Amino acid sequence: MRLPLSLQPVLACPCPQAYKLGRLQGRNSRGPPASAPRGDLMFLLDSSASVSHYEFSRVREFVGQLVAPLPLDTGALRASLVHVGSRPYTEFSFGQHSSGKAAQDAVLASAQRMGDTHTGLALAYAKEQLFAEAAGARPGVPKVLVWVTDGGSSDPVGPPMQELKDLGVTVFIVSTGRGNFLELSAAASAPAEKHLHFVDVDDLHIILQELTGSILDAMRPQQLHATEITSSGFRLAWPPLLTADAGYYVLELVPSAQPGAARRQQLPGNATDWTWAGLDPDTDYDAALVPESNVHLLRPQHLRVRTRPGEAGPRVGGPESGAAPVPTQPAALPAPEEAGPERIVISHARPRSLRVSWAPALGAAAALGYHVQFGPLEGGAAQRVEVPAGRNCTTLQGLAPGTAYLVTVTAAFRSGRESALSAKACTPDGPRPRPRPVPRAPTLGAASREP
Repeated sequence: MRLPLSLQPVLACPCPQAYKLGRLQGRNSRGPPASAPRGDLMFLLDSSASVSHYEFSRVREFVGQLVAPLPLDTGALRASLVHVGSRPYTEFSFGQHSSGKAAQDAVLASAQRMGDTHTGLALAYAKEQLFAEAAGARPGVPKVLVWVTDGGSSDPVGPPMQELKDLGVTVFIVSTGRGNFLELSAAASAPAEKHLHFVDVDDLHIILQELTGSILDAMRPQQLHATEITSSGFRLAWPPLLTADAGYYVLELVPSAQPGAARRQQLPGNATDWTWAGLDPDTDYDAALVPESNVHLLRPQHLRVRTRPGEAGPRVGGPESGAAPVPTQPAALPAPEEAGPERIVISHARPRSLRVSWAPALGAAAALGYHVQFGPLEGGAAQRVEVPAGRNCTTLQGLAPGTAYLVTVTAAFRSGRESALSAKACTPDGPRPRPRPVPRAPTLGAASREP
């Protein structure tokens, strides 16, 4: 039995819509013909007790539909399925199935594992046992992870996910329930609008075609990808698109927050990699590979890469300068009262308004306040409402009737940290306009009788 929207807003939504960050972009038909996909594709399926049997069956069916049309081949494109539970469990490993139909049958025959939601443990397992070259992974081929989750995990996800992305793994995330919007955005590969989907478990079919195309695009050899990511640089690699006598490449690197600080490098047509060094730690960079061909038109390829957080900088006035070293302070731990929203409740839904409440509520001593951002799931402008600390509810006005919205509540702490939680909500259809009364034709009175 599905819970009503007012009690569990993130698990049920009467509007059959999927949330996809940003606007869907049409595919560019120009450029060379698409080559056959190859690489290693792993599906990470939340099989824990936090997922109901009904939801697991729908997600299992969705993963089966994703893998069925893939041209699996033990020497080119391989697929694997790993369950998230108290311990990770491999349903089938890379190369075990040589056709999409065989892999689909194995997915549909899989059983729910139950237990705790130890996603971080499953990610570490995937790195060590499936994606690492020391464990037999194929070097030089694209690697893709598709994580289907209800949005929660009992252990940290960020560090092991970052280690996978540092190996060059492209991460797609499909969230079917509640979850920390900011954490899921950080966990998915950049840009998030291409790699992160929020969708109700009953509406997974809406994203099936687009996600299948995105997976295949990520596994085609012409894809630009990053590996060996450190706090000060990373290596870009791509398959041969040109030859030494048929053109050259132009590489461009731009800090996302500083569009004017671009770096460029020209490379010969037989180059297939380049290492950028001297970069800032914990910074997003937009990389572009522009093939300049003398034979045919090749479209540029784009990639966003985030460098890893750096170590503490050198002490001011070290021993070699003769000055006394400056003592370093231990990193401040988050205050125990810095607990972000853990539950969102949608109530008083009207055609053009609804009420958002959350818990726990923080006082002015810990939080500066809350930001409540909301926008239509199918795309459109987002709006933002500021709520002062100490309050834990607000009414959103000016909504459209019969529309699905994504509502994100972000707590802004005095320490500078932020914590967010997202939920889906729908406005009911508005009342039908009453038909205007049709004016009645005047009736002629009875003829007066002559006396």
